[in-house]
Amino acid sequence: MLNNRTRVLLVTALAPAIWGTTYAVTTSFLPPGRPLLAAVVRALPAGLLLVAVTRRLPTGAWWWRALVLGALNIGAFFALLFVAAYRLPGGVAATVGAVAPLLTAGLSAGLLGERLSLRTVIAGATGVAGVSLLVLQADARLDVVGVAAALGGAVVMATGVVLSKRWASPAPLLATTGWQLVAGGVLLLPVALFAEGMPPSSLTAENLAGYAYLTVVGSALAYALWFRGLRALPATDVTFLGLLSPMVATTVGWLALGQSLSAAQVAGGLVVLGALVAGQKRTKSGPRVRSPRTHLHSNTRHLVPRS
Repeated sequence: MLNNRTRVLLVTALAPAIWGTTYAVTTSFLPPGRPLLAAVVRALPAGLLLVAVTRRLPTGAWWWRALVLGALNIGAFFALLFVAAYRLPGGVAATVGAVAPLLTAGLSAGLLGERLSLRTVIAGATGVAGVSLLVLQADARLDVVGVAAALGGAVVMATGVVLSKRWASPAPLLATTGWQLVAGGVLLLPVALFAEGMPPSSLTAENLAGYAYLTVVGSALAYALWFRGLRALPATDVTFLGLLSPMVATTVGWLALGQSLSAAQVAGGLVVLGALVAGQKRTKSGPRVRSPRTHLHSNTRHLVPRS
């Protein structure tokens, strides 16, 4: 039987695994050259859907907290991610982004009081090495702006994760997720219109199917699972799960897109798995996992997290 911590980890891991399919969906189903449009569609409709389902708006300090978290976890992260994707080969961007667990560990030590262990540092560095083997090509070019954007994306992601942990929302999980997606989508919308212009006048059935997948599965479901894990687990543990995204992206490219898979990439995948497992191991005196169980509130009819 799996213990509660392992179950929560496995469910949370579904989020970065889903995000790992984004590249295949984007290249196979979406119109080319519109990455920011895809980012807006991933965020805004999904957020509005969750807000409509939960029928819950922020109150008090959560108006500005939702805006800050939405900017970090969604708006700024997506924008920097796509700048890096345009200016760098995917392998370079993924390798730079893999420093997020190390950044999260450092921020968690300062803001959350989590212990920064040598094992965590070694696991984080090993994760970066594994991702570089998995996705980095020998002829990869470097671009200063692209590297800065990729590093900035890792910084805002780590900051958003730690602040999401520090600011425990009293609202239902789906409502809090929806607020952040709406905030991030609203911030991205004018940027997308300025950079890419109006959306295409005609979209194919494949385009609509791709956008629907990114909205419902890639954002509404995946971010709900991600933030659910953040409520129950240490922030650093959750961020280590993000190493699964390049692994899944590489595997999907091999299985579905006919891309080759070298021995170095296989070795890199094994190194990433080892780093991920090492990053999750806890001593007996380590922090306990909070139960992410929910119950139906009799008055509001919302799913409310119970610790």
